Amino acid sequence: MTSVPTPIPSRTQYVLEEIKRRILTGRLTPGQALVETELAAQFGVSKTPVREALKTLAGTGLVVMSQYKGVTVRMVDADMAREVYDVRLLLEPEALRRAVRRGASLDAAREALTRADQAADTAERSLANREFHRALYLPCGNPLLGRMLDEVRDQAALVSAVAWAASPSWEREAGEHREILRLALAGDCDGAARALHAHIASFVHRAFPETAQEAREGHRSEKGQE
Repeated sequence: MTSVPTPIPSRTQYVLEEIKRRILTGRLTPGQALVETELAAQFGVSKTPVREALKTLAGTGLVVMSQYKGVTVRMVDADMAREVYDVRLLLEPEALRRAVRRGASLDAAREALTRADQAADTAERSLANREFHRALYLPCGNPLLGRMLDEVRDQAALVSAVAWAASPSWEREAGEHREILRLALAGDCDGAARALHAHIASFVHRAFPETAQEAREGHRSEKGQE
């Protein structure tokens, strides 16, 4: 049997993934300028695929395009963290609850967790952690909900990269991931959702204390209105 060759990614896709990887692993830092000619030379391509890749990254919120400053890696502050993690706290635990309730396979989450544990560096671990979270919410049974969480996925990873650079917390988060997966595999949809919510909230509390305080106050206010 003749094997089917693996499709070669387009130049734009290659540049896009490489710039994204560099941003999410800290090689390109928030506020750093992204110059088309320099990137094109580094990747051995023309400016066109670089320009298209940067446009796509601007659409996902990883870079900012300015008429005066050009293209820069998006800055991370408490306001950005609040917006991104508020969406995650509202949607991600519910998506996991639904995935567990419908008996969806979580093999991809288990595999991602193994890759994170065996990662040789922070870059591999970061990417595996992103896949772990996505594998929990994607089989929720609502494609729109999955796409909404995908839209903030890169921005959440950027916030995490900045926080990890300041205060690494891999081991604690790995333990929380294992507990979330244990509950999910046991069919405890509510317990898994609560553990995931606590996991996301605790990360925000450690990285951006002022943001976590605002989130708690808002949560108490909502409960008071019920």
